[in-house]
Amino acid sequence: MTAAKLLLVEDDPSLAELLEFRFEKEGYDVRVTADGDDALVMAMEDVPDLVILDWMIEGTSGIEVCRRLRRDQNTAHVPIIMLTARENEDDRVRGLETGADDYITKPFSPRELLARVSAVLRRIRPALAGESIQVGDIVLDPVAHKVERRGRRLQMGPTEYRLLKFLMESPGRVFSRNQLLDGVWGTGSDIELRTVDVHIRRLRKAVEVDGAKDPVRTVRSAGYAIEAV
Repeated sequence: MTAAKLLLVEDDPSLAELLEFRFEKEGYDVRVTADGDDALVMAMEDVPDLVILDWMIEGTSGIEVCRRLRRDQNTAHVPIIMLTARENEDDRVRGLETGADDYITKPFSPRELLARVSAVLRRIRPALAGESIQVGDIVLDPVAHKVERRGRRLQMGPTEYRLLKFLMESPGRVFSRNQLLDGVWGTGSDIELRTVDVHIRRLRKAVEVDGAKDPVRTVRSAGYAIEAV
C-alpha cells in the first residue's frame, strides 16, 4: 500500500523533529521544512497528499503559503491542516477562508494531530486505509486488486491498474505527465513521457462499457484527470 506523502512546514525544531518521528513511525512519508518559500518549491516538485502548515514560519507566511497552494492547479486539491498559537476566532476563520481544511491550536497533542491527518486522508484517499475507492460508476478494491464498472469486472494490466488507482485517489485533479511518471512508475524513472499517453489509451480501452462515457479527461497542455461521468 502506498504511503501517504506529508509536507510538514514547522519552524520549531523540537516540534518538527517530534512530529516527523511520530508520523514516520505510523508509516507516513514525511518531508520537513521551516521555510515558507522552500515549502512552495517542495510542494510543486513533488505534490504531497497533505500539508501540515504552521502559521508563523520563516520566509513566506503560512497563511500566504496556503493561499498560493490553493491558487495553483497542481496543489489546489491538496488538504491543508494549519498549526498556530493564535486562538482568536477571527484568525481561525481567516485560516479556513484562505483554504485550510482543518485548524489546530498550540499546544496540542501529537496524537490528536495524527487523528486529524488520518481522518482527512480517509476522506480523500480511502485506498490508504485499504477501503474501496469509487469515482462515478467505477469501483476499485485495493485489497482484492479488482476493478468493476456498473457491476462488470474490468480486465487491465498492472500498469493500467496502478494508473487508474493513482488517478482515482484524487478525482478531478489534473496530473501532468511528469507527475504521473513519478506517481505510477516512481521518481527517477527513465520512462519516456509518451509512454504515459500509451497507457492512458490502454486504460481508456480497459474501462470502456457500452453506454458509458469516458471518465478519463485530457486537459490540453496540462495532463489527465479522472472524473465521475
